[in-house]
Amino acid sequence: MNAPAIEARGLVKVFGANRAVDGVDLDVATGAIYGVLGPNGAGKTTTIKMLATLLSPDAGSARVLGHDVVREAHTVRSLVGLTGQYASVDEDLSARENLVLFGRLLGLGIRGAKTKADALLDEFSLVDAATRPLKKFSGGMRRRLDLAASLIAQPPLIFLDEPTTGLDPRTRLQMWDTIRRLVAEGSTVLLTTQYLDEADQLADRIAVIDRGRVVAEGTADDLKRSVGTQSLHLTVASHGPHDGGTGPVAATRRAIREITGQEPVLTPVSDGARLTAPLDSAAAVSELLVRLRTSGVEVRELSMSRPTLDEVFLALTGHGAQDAETPVLEEVHA
Repeated sequence: MNAPAIEARGLVKVFGANRAVDGVDLDVATGAIYGVLGPNGAGKTTTIKMLATLLSPDAGSARVLGHDVVREAHTVRSLVGLTGQYASVDEDLSARENLVLFGRLLGLGIRGAKTKADALLDEFSLVDAATRPLKKFSGGMRRRLDLAASLIAQPPLIFLDEPTTGLDPRTRLQMWDTIRRLVAEGSTVLLTTQYLDEADQLADRIAVIDRGRVVAEGTADDLKRSVGTQSLHLTVASHGPHDGGTGPVAATRRAIREITGQEPVLTPVSDGARLTAPLDSAAAVSELLVRLRTSGVEVRELSMSRPTLDEVFLALTGHGAQDAETPVLEEVHA
């Protein structure tokens, strides 16, 4: 199919006074894994629901595999699969019965539905629990079954909304392999996640979304380069939250901003703060250390590294991918 998997322009969704999605643009090529990265409440799930025709946009437009999500909603639904954040399985049925039911609803014959169910039970390590009532399943087992059910038909476009939330590390890695297999077999995957390592490992391209807006887009390497070739990590002691703008944390923040031209991200630690900032020149470190020594700032730790996706997110939004807000020391607001 020549049409892009997803083309979205200016998508908006408003709930009362809350603009949950505030002008999102997306371009997703077919045969790719596209990551949408952001914290809880960023607008990721609402965006997916509009693309999957579960919600109508209040403004903007979107096409999925060449079809308009509003005017051709029925066609779009026949081309996509969706795994939401909450299990859609029937608790009164066993794992195998659930999968056979989904297979039958999707048009498989009884033999084909049973064969597909057994293959998915094996892939998601649920064979031993295949006949167990779902009320006895753990949260992680329910999640695995829900994911298995969404893959019965393997449509050309699959939406996975935080698919590995609640999974143990082994099953999470297994899910990563399954996602790669789906794409290798011809599907396109749009994946939302709060896990930066997941986006880094899987996604061909990533949209960073925060407070309903796309704040950056590109490959993981593109995003890392956008905040500098290196990252500076500096931990300094603090005199406490009441020493105002003359305190060591505020003085360090000021020095980094003046020498590097970048605003550092602060993370409180015991009796001090950790400051992270992108850095294009290692030579700036010497000047910074001289400035801090002159100012009497106690540097506890200093290191430099290649930027991580976590640091990119912090630089772009000012908070972590799993936190709507990141607390900062009072002194930096003085």
